[in-house]
Amino acid sequence: MTAGTKILRRMSALALSSTVATTAMVGVQFAVPELAQAAVVRSIQVSGNQRVEASTIRGFMQISPGQNVTEADQDEAVRRLFATGLFSDVRISQSGGTLTVQVDENQIVNQVLFQGNSKIKDEQLQAGVQTAPRGAFSKATVDADVQSIRDAYTSIGRSDAVVSSRTVPVGENRVNVVFDIQEGDRTGIETISFVGNNAFSDSRLKQVIALRESGLLSFIKRNDVYDESRLRADEETLRRFYFNRGYADFRIVSSVAELDEAQNAYFITVTVDEGERYAFGNVSIDSTVEGVDTATLQGEIETQSGDVYSAKKVEDTLVNLTNALANDGFAFAQVTPRGDRDFTNRTISVNYVIDQGPRAYVERIEIRGNTKTRDYVIRREFDVSEGDAFNQVLVQRAKQRLEDLGFFTKVSISTAPGAEPDRVIVIVDVEEKATGELSLGGGYTTGGESSGPVAEVGVTERNFLGRGQFIKVSAGFGQDTQSYNLSFTEPYFLGRRLAAGFDIYHTENTSGSYDIQRTGGDVRLAAPITEHLTAQVAYNYKQEKFGEDSGFGIRDINGLSPSDDGYISTLSTCGNPNPVGNQFNPDGSGATAPLYTDSPIINQAICDSPYITSSVSYTLTYNTLDNNNDPRSGFLVQAGQEFAGVGGDANFIKTTGKASYFKLLNEEYDVIGQLSGGAGNVSELGGDGLRVFDNFFKGQDIVRGFEYKGIGPRQYGVAIGGTNYANASAEATFPLPVVSRDLGFRGAIFADAGSLWGTDFAGEPGVEGDDAALRASAGVGVIWASPFGPLRVNYAHPFMKEDYDETQEFSFGFSSRF
Repeated sequence: MTAGTKILRRMSALALSSTVATTAMVGVQFAVPELAQAAVVRSIQVSGNQRVEASTIRGFMQISPGQNVTEADQDEAVRRLFATGLFSDVRISQSGGTLTVQVDENQIVNQVLFQGNSKIKDEQLQAGVQTAPRGAFSKATVDADVQSIRDAYTSIGRSDAVVSSRTVPVGENRVNVVFDIQEGDRTGIETISFVGNNAFSDSRLKQVIALRESGLLSFIKRNDVYDESRLRADEETLRRFYFNRGYADFRIVSSVAELDEAQNAYFITVTVDEGERYAFGNVSIDSTVEGVDTATLQGEIETQSGDVYSAKKVEDTLVNLTNALANDGFAFAQVTPRGDRDFTNRTISVNYVIDQGPRAYVERIEIRGNTKTRDYVIRREFDVSEGDAFNQVLVQRAKQRLEDLGFFTKVSISTAPGAEPDRVIVIVDVEEKATGELSLGGGYTTGGESSGPVAEVGVTERNFLGRGQFIKVSAGFGQDTQSYNLSFTEPYFLGRRLAAGFDIYHTENTSGSYDIQRTGGDVRLAAPITEHLTAQVAYNYKQEKFGEDSGFGIRDINGLSPSDDGYISTLSTCGNPNPVGNQFNPDGSGATAPLYTDSPIINQAICDSPYITSSVSYTLTYNTLDNNNDPRSGFLVQAGQEFAGVGGDANFIKTTGKASYFKLLNEEYDVIGQLSGGAGNVSELGGDGLRVFDNFFKGQDIVRGFEYKGIGPRQYGVAIGGTNYANASAEATFPLPVVSRDLGFRGAIFADAGSLWGTDFAGEPGVEGDDAALRASAGVGVIWASPFGPLRVNYAHPFMKEDYDETQEFSFGFSSRF
């Protein structure tokens, strides 16, 4: 090949292979010329470029005048130019000392347009495609974007969406890229089937996973949208479900989602191998680390011999032991559970072995994916920080804490080598989700003087300004009531796990025998003592106004007009030295003792209006519930005291306590049992006696079937409250038969018993009911986990009551979320 021979270079492997193949077929023989020797390039000429400067193109080539250039150098230059994405074609030829580069520039994208979309907004689609205005047009990139848009529609349940692309020239080598979209119908899940399950029915397992079959409410809940990642997440949920119920050998054989295009629906089949059910055998601790006292660690063990095997209890024990060892100065101690299966007796003995782990330190914690949540909100969930000893158990506990925050749809933690062999980089990847909530609530109260509709609207943000703070503003309205509330909580006060917050409220109630207006609030601080025990202290302030002083005006107690005989108004009661219930002058000359209510005790309390209660309180909470929103097992116990007399008018001490125990009575039928109880006492401080409104007022909150303030001491039929109360309740809830569990309906049967008794006004005229007479009721209920929030309807029949009690057998209420 001579120096004057023109060499044409194109990046076309297909053309080259076709030529070779044709030559072989026809049997043509020719002499292959020797490769040209390197020639010195004295100048580089560029042609075909319109927007890209010639100097820029020469820079991309990395060939300079005066350089010896071979064919391989030219091929490499072509590859570099194509790699810029600026050119649709590149040709290089050499003639003597001149290297000629001819290019065809890619078109420039003027606009990216979406047509036919309504379910996904333009902004969302634009964020998911690579083609962008002012960028170079690439057919390969546009084709990839088409698939990305299809995937976006699949993720919202529209697998039959059709997406195509086209270009519209707009002059000056610019084009608009248009994506045409036919969104199609929603692709739901027709059936979810399980194969190989014997211990639990299909209906029970369907409640465990997040995916649901399409139903009447699917258009609201959107949990019938198939996504492979959601199916993988459900696989992990099933594993945890079985592992925590004794099935240590459980495995998922396969999970398949088949799309029936004719029905536009998925059919999901999950095949499982449950294995045998195990209990814990012997549980022990061994240590190879000098100085570790295994006897003192026994209290950290959550796994007990004879209990049903639970992977979660093993994990909790690992965390407890790791924290205890770290607190004792063994930062690098590593705890490993070693199980020994007894296949005959179906037990698993667990030996927690403590070894000296590798001396590795956390170089840094790298957080990715958070756009709203601030880094420090994520970092503070770690019990390890930069420079601390690396511990995998504590890292996994941090992952669980992050998931429990409810700020993220996905949390994953991985590690990478650090700058030194003993350094580890902890990488946290998160995917955020919406944390704001608009709630709408409503209900209807029946019976008594306050019957009628009630409604509530509220706005809640659980991650305020990305700081992890909780804030809620709400307002409630009823026929005779109004309420306004503001609540704020900082979960990490002063950089520690101290939850500090405040509440402000204002309520007005014009039902009953007298009007009442309350304005108050509290400032609180809560701190965890152990994993399950929390303590809270608070300062509370409340101002109460009653009757005429409340600003609600004058009321006609007797239902008469001023011109009627016996008319009694609330115009002036406190000036009467001896107000006695509902007296009037029968000769029609007017009321001799205008009263607020029929109860002189209540009237006297109203005369103290406005009344200020200033108090401090503390509460201890013990919580082992498996789920705070839908518990199936565990305890919730609360006890506390309130001391009034820190200024203000009230002087008392209130002691209250309540406890609930949940247990899954039948796994197969998902029957949940609950036992609850509570008690309280209020006593005077300072010797001034109790004001009537310092008492407890009880009713349906402890014994269903009675009105609020429906039981306890009364004077002339008006509730005056009691100084003591006690109650107990038993309830069982279960899925409603015949009704699909996917609809979220559950039935309930319950029995309540309780009493409110004791008063400092015993012996006063008209006072009754100050003894501890027992009230009891039994009833049924229907609970609906609706898309708008939990709804419950109860019917309770009081079968033990007093003649003066006020009953309300039917109750209904719900709260909504959007």
